[in-house]
Amino acid sequence: MDSILLIALGLMLVIEGVLPFVAPRLWRDTFRRATELADGQLRFVGLTSMLIGIALIALFK
Repeated sequence: MDSILLIALGLMLVIEGVLPFVAPRLWRDTFRRATELADGQLRFVGLTSMLIGIALIALFK
């Protein structure tokens, strides 16, 4: 179980690192816009991301 968690963490880091590596200016602009969102909007984005992740895990498990 620990190895699966570490693999998942590693995959997440790789995916998160693709955009800053490939298009740093776009990543910076996107991050800047995200910091200007209201708390409720950020929570909605986080909730949506978690629900999509849970759905993908359930679908491919």
